[in-house]
Amino acid sequence: MRSFIQKHQDKIKGVLTGLDRIRFRGTLRAIAHAWGLKHFLQATGVLLKDFKDYALDCTRRLHRATEQQARDHGRPFGYLPRSTTSKEDLARHIAQRDGITQGLIAVFRTVENCWSFEVVSDRVSRGPRFLQLRAGPRKCLHYYHYFLDPEFGLMHARVQSWLPFTIHVCLNGRQWLARQMQRAGIGHRQRDNCFVHVDDFAAAQKLLDQQVRYDWSARLGQLACQVQPAQAALGGRPLPYYWSVDESEWATDVAFHRADDLARLYRPLVRYGIDGLSSRDVLRFLGRKQPQRCPLAAVWSDYQVRPEGTRIKHSVNHNVLKMYDKQQSVLRVETVINNPKDFKVYRTAEGDDAGPKEWRKLRKGVADLPRRAQVSQAANERYYEALAAVDETTPLAELAARVCRRVRWQNTSVRALNPLAEEDAALLTAVNHGEFAVNGFRNRDLRPLLSGDRPVSAEKRRRQSAAVTRQLRLLRAHHLIHKVAHTHRYQLSPVGRRIIAALLAARQADTTKLLAAA
Repeated sequence: MRSFIQKHQDKIKGVLTGLDRIRFRGTLRAIAHAWGLKHFLQATGVLLKDFKDYALDCTRRLHRATEQQARDHGRPFGYLPRSTTSKEDLARHIAQRDGITQGLIAVFRTVENCWSFEVVSDRVSRGPRFLQLRAGPRKCLHYYHYFLDPEFGLMHARVQSWLPFTIHVCLNGRQWLARQMQRAGIGHRQRDNCFVHVDDFAAAQKLLDQQVRYDWSARLGQLACQVQPAQAALGGRPLPYYWSVDESEWATDVAFHRADDLARLYRPLVRYGIDGLSSRDVLRFLGRKQPQRCPLAAVWSDYQVRPEGTRIKHSVNHNVLKMYDKQQSVLRVETVINNPKDFKVYRTAEGDDAGPKEWRKLRKGVADLPRRAQVSQAANERYYEALAAVDETTPLAELAARVCRRVRWQNTSVRALNPLAEEDAALLTAVNHGEFAVNGFRNRDLRPLLSGDRPVSAEKRRRQSAAVTRQLRLLRAHHLIHKVAHTHRYQLSPVGRRIIAALLAARQADTTKLLAAA
């Protein structure tokens, strides 16, 4: 991202990067699956033949508590026959009409899809009199509680009215930032969910950084009690909610001084995003493993003109990278994570806090939100680094000159790289693989890419490892990679990513086009 900022620094007002929209999911894990609910019912003394009456009674309790809450606050408790109705627009209209500046705005009811339970007879294996609890997709009433929170701004909680009473909480980090800046006395101009001007971008960024380290479990637990959760509907048997992040949007906004500057730049950026970025580039941005034969359906990109701006979107396995112009003067690159299992976090095994740490799959739990923010920011920065190459005026010869001559490193003379030679080209291609973009690579990760993955003797494996060590030293000497502190991993440096991308592109360039350019 530094390259993009440096290239356009005379046109850029400031940069803000942090949470945009985020959706939390509250789950009663003890009863979220059929086995757990069955044992809960046994402990409560409810027979499966009475489950329907028990479940309906729980739903009625929740309905009465929710309706009473709206009545106590003097707020609307309305039914929406169409679930596609924009509830946020309706809530904003009601807040403006009634002059609501803080607290509950309204509670809306609507029927939507859910995951719930039913009791059925096991006719196949045990006969019609044997009952079992089965979970599956169904439809039920949901309650949408809209608030103007003094801390978060406009937000809502969606409560499922049937067991297991799942809660979704949605808020916007930019709305939250506006409240933070008001309290801190930082002048700003906000349009929609972005800021076209901030008096002190550095101070605003510090406030955004605080959001990731927030005590989400405690705050969301308080909110769960506020919206009359399942604890009030389960007959006095409180159960704790487990909070996870169902979807997160992490946005990096570059605010320009003038809308004309962004308008002139944005068209070639969009063209580059559609025509210049391959599926492998998108995989690299999102840290995905880069297979030799990538299925066409694995990565897709689309382009759409919307009222708020022109948007380009790349999607991989339900995770998304987006770029669009906001309010004609803000360039936004945003990473949306719906499937965190594509990423890794360095942690202990769940339930074993004293055990050894390893690179494990990123979880949805709020405990891994800081790492989610880290990989999202890395994806945004890689995308901006790619955008910095648009209208690149640095000749390829100048870029190549940095690595095509001998250098001294740690008092030792190191040879030049030859990008046109097969051996050096294979090395550059290997370290540029997409699966290394987030977590980096190790010696043993490069060996199968450079020497093949066929089984070899221990002696030959040692020789291969030594050869890769020398190649890593070569790349470090030319400042194309750097070592990750306290690990055996390496990552591409920003300048290394730029140089390697240019050299590999030159190897694949069409000779006719090169001659025409000359």
